[in-house]
Parts: sequence; structure tokens; C-alpha cells
Amino acid sequence: MSKTFKVSDLPVDERPRERMQRLGPEALSTHELLAIIFASGTKGMPVTVAAQTLMTHFGSLSKIAEASDDEIKSMVRGIGTAKILRLRACFEIARRIENERKYENDLTRSPKITNPQQAYEMIKKKLRVYKKEHFFVVSLNSRNKIIGIDEISTGTLEASIVHPRETFESAIRHHAAKIIIAHNHPSDDPEPSEDDISITRRLKEAGLIMGIELIDHIVVCKSCFFSFKEKGFL
Repeated sequence: MSKTFKVSDLPVDERPRERMQRLGPEALSTHELLAIIFASGTKGMPVTVAAQTLMTHFGSLSKIAEASDDEIKSMVRGIGTAKILRLRACFEIARRIENERKYENDLTRSPKITNPQQAYEMIKKKLRVYKKEHFFVVSLNSRNKIIGIDEISTGTLEASIVHPRETFESAIRHHAAKIIIAHNHPSDDPEPSEDDISITRRLKEAGLIMGIELIDHIVVCKSCFFSFKEKGFL
């Protein structure tokens, strides 16, 4: 019976995890990092060889990320679903980190929000893809520049879920002078519900007490929006 090769079968000074602990992740090759993710090899193939085989065949991490499960399995004989899922999870984390960095860069270059259309264009990047309702608070400085965007809740918008405490906590953390609240309608109908209107009034009153003005509530859809300010609700 073929043996399943493990990292522990390697000499100590060649084990990727020990090398990473001793030298730091920057010192490791890409296939060594992949070997740490895989944790063990397959029957007849040491983990470092399995990782090196993937890198040699696909040439880059981006190509591995684009490969199908079947393509990966064809290159590493005996690789299981658990290893592929760990690999997919790492690629997804990397993708999310990159998206967060891009979004943070967008914020630093964001223009002054002077009208609801501008607010919608900034917010829809986050909200229009969701299949459930997500409620966000956009924090603005005194010059109406975005200084933070925070998710407050997920699910059907109700007064019991969207509380002033959580809403204004993020604004205070960003030292905001004003806020815009926003949520999406997965139905693609921007018309606000009674709960939407009730929550907006409640948060407007709380903002007056807190000294942080609520300047708009944007209902985001894929290709349109509803502005409470524009429609005279604020």
C-alpha cells in the first residue's frame, strides 16, 4: 500500500512550517507556502512535490486560482477535496484583501458628496451585489468627504435590528460630522417600505441629539436608487 507523505517525513530543516517559523513567510518559496496549506501529501507524492508540481504546471498562483478542481486533481494524483477547499479559501481571502485595499484607496480619492447621485455611485459598489438586505453607514467629514463605510446589519430592515447605538457608534469612531445611511433592495424596487421610513425618522432624531447630521438615506438597487433627501423625506 502506498504511503501518504506528510511534512513530518521531511528533515526538520526542510519542513516549510518550521522554516516559516524560523525565517518568516517572505523567505519561503511559493511552493513551500502551498505545502503549508496542503499540510500533507498524497499517496506516493510528498507534499512539497505536490505543491511544486502545481506551480510548475500552472506557472503562477493566479493560474492555479483559475483552474478547475478537475484540472488540479489531474496534476496531483490523489489530492482530496479538503486540500482543494483550503486552497480555494486562501485564494478567496486574498481576493477579499485586495478588494478591501482597492476600496480603501477609492475612499482616499473620493470626491465631496454634493448630491444623491454621487452617494449612490460610491455606495452601489458595495451594496448592489447582495442577495439579502444589508444596512450601511457612510461617515462624512465636515467637507462631505467619505471617511468610512461600515456595515451595521444584514437581513430585513426592522427597527429592532437597526438601532441608533450601532448606527452612530461607527460614525463616532470615524469622528464623522455627518452620515448617510444606505441599504439595498434585492428586489430591485427602490420604493421605501414603512420600516425604511420609520427607521430614517428615528435615526434623524438620534442624529440631532448626537450632533451628527443624517443628510440622506439611499435605497440602492442595481440600476437605480431612492434618495430620501431628494424626495423630500429629509
